[in-house]
Parts: sequence; C-alpha cells; structure tokens
Amino acid sequence: MNAIIIPILLVVAIGLVLGFALAFASKFMAVKVDEKQEKIRECLPGANCGACGFSGCDGYAAAIAEGKAEPNKCAPGGKTTADALAKLLGVTIEDNPKVAFVACSRNCETAKKVFKYSGISSCAAESLVNKGEYACEFACLGLGDCVKACPFGAITLKAGKPVICEDICTGCGKCATVCPKSVINIVPKASKVKVGCSNKLKGPKVVKDCSVSCIGCGLCERACESDAIKVIDNLAHIDYSKCIACGKCKDACKRNVII
Repeated sequence: MNAIIIPILLVVAIGLVLGFALAFASKFMAVKVDEKQEKIRECLPGANCGACGFSGCDGYAAAIAEGKAEPNKCAPGGKTTADALAKLLGVTIEDNPKVAFVACSRNCETAKKVFKYSGISSCAAESLVNKGEYACEFACLGLGDCVKACPFGAITLKAGKPVICEDICTGCGKCATVCPKSVINIVPKASKVKVGCSNKLKGPKVVKDCSVSCIGCGLCERACESDAIKVIDNLAHIDYSKCIACGKCKDACKRNVII
C-alpha cells in the first residue's frame, strides 16, 4: 500500500512546490502593463498591416505612448482612429493627408532603352542587371513591386507605369520603400504642382536618355516668385509649404518635367 501512496504524495508535493513557484514568479516578475498604451491599443483597428511603419498595432501603440510616433499614422483606421487617439491624448492633429506620387514621366516614346530585360518580373531584380533596361538609371522600371507592396490596392500598372489612385492611397509609404529606383515620393494630397522626374545627373547624356528629364537648368527656380522651388543635385525640388500653385515654374520648364 505504501508503495502506491508515497509516489502519489511525492507527486502532489512537487506540484504544490511548482505551483507556489509559478505564483511567486507571476507576481514578482510580471512585466508591468502601461495603461496608457492599452487604451491607445483599444483605439486601433487591429489590422496589423504595418503601414504605420511599426511591427503592428501593439508596436505602434507603444511608440505613441512613448511619444515616438504621431497618432495619425494608422491608414486602415483613417481619420476616425486619428481623432479618437487625439482625443485620448489631448492633442490636435493637423489634417494634411499625403499620397504617393511617381516622380518619373517616362514612357515608351520618351525614354531610351539600352537592352530588353527578360528576367524575373520584379523591379528589384531588374535593377540588379545594369541598373535596368532604361538608359536613365533613375527611370521607373514599371514591373509593379509597388503594386504588390500596397496594402490598399491603390496602385495599378497602365502602359508599363504605376498609376496612383489618390482616393484610395493613404500615403503609408510602403510603395516608396520597395521602389529600387526611389522614384515614388510621398507628397501632400492638396499639392497641385509636382516634379515628374528623379534624375540627378547633368549633361548631354541626360537629354539623350529621356526627353522629359530634368536637367537642373534652374529656369523654374528663377520663375518662382514664392521661393518654393530649388534645384538641388541637378533636380528641382518643391517646398510645398511655400508653393501657391501659380504655375509659373511649369510655364518656364522647357522639358515638360513640372506637372
């Protein structure tokens, strides 16, 4: 009889010791939960899409609680979530939505090709082969890496070029991140003037490579009376905080680069 009772008592004793040990660990070694972070997390939709730039809703909530992120970066939640977070945090959010813009105006007629690419259908893959089939090393390759990266279906390919639907685009920047040519910019949705080129080179080669490339001539900069456009690294850049969309830079551009 003792041969049965003793092992049972031993197992019970071990169980009790382990139970007390776990209870002690859970009480004294528990990670404290930030109540502010929990409330922020409750406002988020739980899509965990990463469009905010963080690993998911938990990561974004933690960043907001620590003051490392703005409360208007949740693309799926949009304005509703932003307003809820602003109310919770007691802050005011500036309503200045942004969208993606493809800063390349090339098409089959305007851009010169140096070879015919026939590899993996990926901009990242093509860019590894002599920087792509276009003579301009800054040209959009048009194989749709940005289309695949967009979590909202805001980008489609038309005639070998990505087209952004501004009504759907949230300006999350995922398309810009995956573009190996860095031709996608995130700009204010309200902006009416944009530079449709990403070329930073100068000289006769630029003119030969693409007929709608920026050559950094500075005519647009001199025409702008608002000091809103500057030529930096041979490429025109617009300061949207100063631009009044008068169109004088567009009229001055002889290369039809400014849209």
